[in-house]
Amino acid sequence: MTVWVPLAYRASKVADVLVWVNGPFGGGKSAAAFELQRRAAGSVVCDPEHLGFGLHRMLPPPMRGDFQDLPAWRSGVREILDMVARRHEGPVIVPMTLIDSAYFTQIIGRLRDDGHDVHHFSLLAERDTVLRRLNRRGFGFGLKLEQWAADRLDECLDRLCAPEFADHIHTDGLTVSQVADTIARGAGLSITPDTDGPVRASLRRYVTSARQIRLG
Repeated sequence: MTVWVPLAYRASKVADVLVWVNGPFGGGKSAAAFELQRRAAGSVVCDPEHLGFGLHRMLPPPMRGDFQDLPAWRSGVREILDMVARRHEGPVIVPMTLIDSAYFTQIIGRLRDDGHDVHHFSLLAERDTVLRRLNRRGFGFGLKLEQWAADRLDECLDRLCAPEFADHIHTDGLTVSQVADTIARGAGLSITPDTDGPVRASLRRYVTSARQIRLG
């Protein structure tokens, strides 16, 4: 028997999952997100930083603070993710540090209220581990390019340890591939096996790090 579904319902149905990868700056969010996207068929990465930096460019320099404090960023991220999740036939992966409980509720809580299957993970590591990753991401300049991230590291780690920011994944002894495997299991996603050798895996990390460089 064929069941007729109204067009308006088909256009608004929630079909796929959202995977929010949280963690401190330099904690490996983007690397894990792009590794997951590479191995999860039909998935897409939606990075809320792009909206944040776009809003910054619209503001005079003296008005540029933390773009997460802008209501336009929070509402915009929720609206865009809602639209993508409804229209894209595949998992939507979101790498973004989010440590404010109220902002978490406004974005992730609202997406869940709207019927989306949102899986949230916080990537945690020891302070020294994250500093080493930030230093490596500095492309020879050390922490000079990552001082803002280093200055906020303790606050990020402290807040993200709270139960409200579960599920927690401790990444100190894990490769990027293993982190992606852990996220996939937690979100119920099927992913292909990782066949990269050490050299190719290292190249992928550098490509992902290069994506994080912001000029102006």
